Amino acid sequence: QVQLQESGGGLVQAGDSLRLSCLTSGLIFSRYTTAWCRHAQGKEREYVAAIRYNGYTYYGSSVKGRFTISRDNAKKTIYLEMNNLKPEDTAVYYCAADQGVILSSIGDAKQYDYWGQGTQVTVSS
Repeated sequence: QVQLQESGGGLVQAGDSLRLSCLTSGLIFSRYTTAWCRHAQGKEREYVAAIRYNGYTYYGSSVKGRFTISRDNAKKTIYLEMNNLKPEDTAVYYCAADQGVILSSIGDAKQYDYWGQGTQVTVSS
């Protein structure tokens, strides 16, 4: 059974940094593309970043240059380092994983079969 569990969310001030973690189990982690998405109240789910099985990274335009996605295959964990946080980054952040994501659709949340429960990030101004 595939499971993903996020942690590291919290309440921070604008300009602060935060690191999210997503521990996975039940999958051959090194073969999966993994991603972070977020869902803010009243808005549609938004793709944040993805990292492929080969380590290549991709970012949504709203976070590029501020967020960094990484993975540790030995720990079966992905991370999202978030710097210079803004109030508009407030959302529930979800990690996702799938083995068959094609590069042209890496930012499409519908491509990911496995999801965590989410962790709340709140950025105050």
